[in-house]
Amino acid sequence: MQLNVYNIKGEVVDTIDLSDAIFAIEPNEDAVYRVMIAQKANKRQGTHQVKNRSAVRGGGRKPFKQKGTGRARQGSIRAPNHVGGGVIFGPSPRSYRVNLPKKLRRLALFSMLSSKAGGDKLVVLDDLTIENGKTRVMAEVLKNLGADTTSLIVTCGKKDDVVRSAKNLVGVKTAPVNSLSVTDLLKYDRLIATREALQILEEVYAS
Repeated sequence: MQLNVYNIKGEVVDTIDLSDAIFAIEPNEDAVYRVMIAQKANKRQGTHQVKNRSAVRGGGRKPFKQKGTGRARQGSIRAPNHVGGGVIFGPSPRSYRVNLPKKLRRLALFSMLSSKAGGDKLVVLDDLTIENGKTRVMAEVLKNLGADTTSLIVTCGKKDDVVRSAKNLVGVKTAPVNSLSVTDLLKYDRLIATREALQILEEVYAS
């Protein structure tokens, strides 16, 4: 897999050879779907909780006698059928974490990278430095690169100037290469990555 390398002006300055094992495989949609569901589930805090009958305050006394009133028998005003009573089968704190095999996670990531590269959705930059973190400069860079849709900008590490310049642009997200996720690759149409970030990616997944 060989792609052009652009500068921030949108000019081709070089070419780069990318690993076919990462950027030119047949995308596996099932793996992508399963990993996407797992990543969304793992983001859930699971701290939801309601009060059941034993946790609701009050209701220690029987509200009225068992017989002779013509009403249905009641044992507590905090029963679920009363206003202010406990909740039946309500949610309680739990973990939603899903663990998937490493090979499956890698297959999903490689599938998305291959899909981007094969669909002309991957743009490789020789370097990305935004002077003073100006949003106007980042918008100009994206325009030069033809990124007229949602874009995910990946750098070799967290670069404050890039993050600052892109945070106010709608449909644009920045991420260091070590936090690249299948969910983000699905959400954003265009993947813009620096040459150094892709080289690090290949080194990590070379084994």
